[in-house]
Amino acid sequence: MSPHVLILGGTAEARELAAALAARPGVRVTTSLAGRVGRPGALAGAVRTGGFGGSAGLADWLREHRVTALVDATHPFAETITANAARAAAETGVPALVLSRPGWRPGPGDRWHPADSLAAAADLLPRFGPRVLLTTGRLGLSAFAHLTDRHFVVRSVEPPEPPMPPHTEVLLARGPFTVAGETALLCENLIDVLVTKDSGGAATAAKLTAARELGLPVVVVRRPPLPAGVTTVPDPAGALARLDLGPGRAPRATAEDDDGG
Repeated sequence: MSPHVLILGGTAEARELAAALAARPGVRVTTSLAGRVGRPGALAGAVRTGGFGGSAGLADWLREHRVTALVDATHPFAETITANAARAAAETGVPALVLSRPGWRPGPGDRWHPADSLAAAADLLPRFGPRVLLTTGRLGLSAFAHLTDRHFVVRSVEPPEPPMPPHTEVLLARGPFTVAGETALLCENLIDVLVTKDSGGAATAAKLTAARELGLPVVVVRRPPLPAGVTTVPDPAGALARLDLGPGRAPRATAEDDDGG
């Protein structure tokens, strides 16, 4: 049976891994997208769109399509999908990896204020000025909807879902962004505080540099914890290294991979 790797995608790292796997002779790769982004870019290999119906539905799909390895390369805040993937892998015995890019770390001059959730981030905002750049994605704006005395500039790839704060401007944009562009955005909108999730990666990190150079506070929402016992890798190269794709063998996690996240 030829190796069949299922990637739970939606990130640049998932796209890179799919291309690397599709280029390997005899390896089948399928990338699954949740369907939340209206115009996803081209992907190597097969592509499916939509949910599986929870962990049980994903387990059924793994069996039906003879998947031999599962790589969860979803966004670091896709908590439900990651939990379902861990349960489905455990139920079916399919080797699994979580490809989780490293989070951001504050440096000299940063004025970071950590928060454990969007609701906790909203609780911090009265400490700062009234104009907020909110870059936490199109979901979860209800956590800020009660802040009627704040003005929000909400940036996301797709139009955000209500409910939203009453004083909200929406800016649709897709990274990567530049420090010069982010500095201009912050200055032109008279932003007092930036709110972001700890997504990691370079594509959207320029806003942190711009905030540092302008001396602005940044509320950083921490990542949710990974399920206990999952195997994590920081990048596509790490995923390839930990999957055994040798001739005549199904992919499996290598012996050193159980690092507990």
